[in-house]
Amino acid sequence: MKTYNDVYMEARRALRSAGVEAYGLEARLLLAAAADKSVEDFLRDVRLYPGGDFEARAQEYLDRRLAGEPAAYIAGSWEFHGLELEVNANVLIPRSDTEVVTEAAIAFLGDRREARVLDLCTGSGCIGLAIAAAVPDCRVVLADIDRRALMLARRNALRTKLSQRVLALEADALAPPSRQLGMFDLIVSNPPYVPTEELERLDASVRDYEPWTALDGGADGLDFYRAIFARWPVLLKADGCLALECGEGQSETLRRFGTQVGFTEIAVFPDAGGTERALTFRRTNENEKSEI
Repeated sequence: MKTYNDVYMEARRALRSAGVEAYGLEARLLLAAAADKSVEDFLRDVRLYPGGDFEARAQEYLDRRLAGEPAAYIAGSWEFHGLELEVNANVLIPRSDTEVVTEAAIAFLGDRREARVLDLCTGSGCIGLAIAAAVPDCRVVLADIDRRALMLARRNALRTKLSQRVLALEADALAPPSRQLGMFDLIVSNPPYVPTEELERLDASVRDYEPWTALDGGADGLDFYRAIFARWPVLLKADGCLALECGEGQSETLRRFGTQVGFTEIAVFPDAGGTERALTFRRTNENEKSEI
């Protein structure tokens, strides 16, 4: 009879042989889900003998992963910035690249008291919830046009015990915002930014499983950025900040967009691979603005 650890080592080897980069992490995640345990509880019990249908479920989950389905969707959860979040096929899986814009946003807020934050195109709510967790007295609005994503974001607010300071609302990033949303110290967004023609060339684990509506940024990948710069800064307070994630090669264009609408203080933040992955925009004076 096999222990949890025996099954774990077998899954780990299978994922490694298949070329899965984070084979250890994914094996733990999948087997913890198969055992109906948290990862922490699974590791605590790893020397025990499982009961029930654990081995059958573990094999099912492993087969699905080896067929290309992302581990996060199989397990139904993923960790982001220290938070364990529910994920499903209605939202993108949070990635380490997105922690770059999250950290930039948290650094901007610093010791501001009772700051208001808008997480636009929130998806799972990962950015806004990570900010709420890191900045204890801020208030966060999670906004998305997809009602299924908003339902998930609300569940994640409850899951992370942040729901008292977090509100999820329907909003279209491509449309003019409602002034009823109020004013914000920070607007942060990881909008869709993949050019439409590149969607078919994405890795199969992304192309075949993650929602294209959360990836497709239009013909040049910049549709959402144009709309955000043109319409959403009206909700920023005078000393507020706009923080955006972007794709490879897009940061220079976003700098230009920001300058055209009057942002005069622009900072760029690279990811671990050196790609310019996030930018922050602030106004230090009331320069004339032009159309994007």
